[in-house]
Amino acid sequence: MPTRILPAVGDADAVRSLTTLLSQLPDAEPVTPVADSTQLVDTLARLAAESVDELPEVVVVHERIGPVPALELVREVALRFPAVGVILVTTDASPGLFQAAMDAGARGLVTLPLSYEELASRVQAVAQWSVGVRRHLGHGGDVFTGVGGTVVTVGGAKGGVGATLTAVQIALAAQASGRSTALVDMDLQTGDVASYLDVQFRRSVVDLAAIADISPRILAEAVFRHDSGVALLLAPGEGERGEEVTDRAARQIVSALRSRYEVVVVDCGAQLGGAGAAVVEMADLALLVTTPDVVAVRGAKRAVRMWDRLQIRKAEETTVVVNRLSRGTEIQPALIQRITGTPVAATAIPANFKELQAAVDAGRVDALDAKGAVRQAMWALAGELGLVKAPEATLARRGDGRTRGTDKARGGDKARGGDRGAAGFRRRRG
Repeated sequence: MPTRILPAVGDADAVRSLTTLLSQLPDAEPVTPVADSTQLVDTLARLAAESVDELPEVVVVHERIGPVPALELVREVALRFPAVGVILVTTDASPGLFQAAMDAGARGLVTLPLSYEELASRVQAVAQWSVGVRRHLGHGGDVFTGVGGTVVTVGGAKGGVGATLTAVQIALAAQASGRSTALVDMDLQTGDVASYLDVQFRRSVVDLAAIADISPRILAEAVFRHDSGVALLLAPGEGERGEEVTDRAARQIVSALRSRYEVVVVDCGAQLGGAGAAVVEMADLALLVTTPDVVAVRGAKRAVRMWDRLQIRKAEETTVVVNRLSRGTEIQPALIQRITGTPVAATAIPANFKELQAAVDAGRVDALDAKGAVRQAMWALAGELGLVKAPEATLARRGDGRTRGTDKARGGDKARGGDRGAAGFRRRRG
């Protein structure tokens, strides 16, 4: 059986050199190279969704891959696709780098300039390891897919548009449908998830920032289990400590959560720093909440263009959610779609602050009336995004024992964005 090898190389000269050598290896079947980290993760996720048998046995990552640093990319692939063996190609043959590569999950390391014998030996060993892992796991997507949980980011076009409330409600909807769900407050200076849910907890996302290897036990100690079942990872009580969460730490934290929960909802707030940008880029779905007024829509357009310029996320991969919509609003979703150049969620959230005021003031937005239009719309939005796995009738029974259905939430189309690699806020692709 031929060994499928996927090269991930950003440099054109290195691509030619590597693919030439790979094509000469016995029983090797090099596939079309990918040019950056985003394309690599997207390709592997697409193949894994079909079957684990569709995945290549070996992925060769060049040290000059981008925008995600090579070691971070190795860690991401090893975590999300454990049946794929990763080989790192690098000019640095020091023991320190070798140890770092092994810690990240690489199965082998090949030094530059490339040697046929060394490359052949490493590829053969890693391919045998990959085949053994797959044989142990068994065949078929039901046994193992390696894709991990779905990461959804929720940002605001500006402050006060309802991003946090939206994040909380879609997390509650996912959990109520039977999916294990984590809600992360990545609005590091002004996060309000704890206030919205009346939670006091001394641990926060900052406690995980300095940990190199986040084990399940460490993660369990950092999250707070809400009465609804949602696992909360809160923003720090001291806003200035938010600077301790770097883009690298944010990627590692969200990756650890993704490996433990089926759905990870991240509230990124309206001000996107390095950590938030890294999470937005690696997310499966990126939501941008706006209200139908000129200032907010301009803010949404400004954010979308900035994300595109910084290569955080393309406009067509961002979904705008319209909040506080009414029939008399002059700016309707179709116009917002034309202005921002993004898809707009089919489910719009109506304007009805009276429904929210008592729950918000009491810090119990999890107790919104299930018959209320706002709550129904937000849970319908979760269904549209494919975050729930039960019929709406099942969702509506949660909480008070009565059926509280809404036609809007039945059978929402699943709008999944491509898996993304993560990049630093100011990092530009070469």
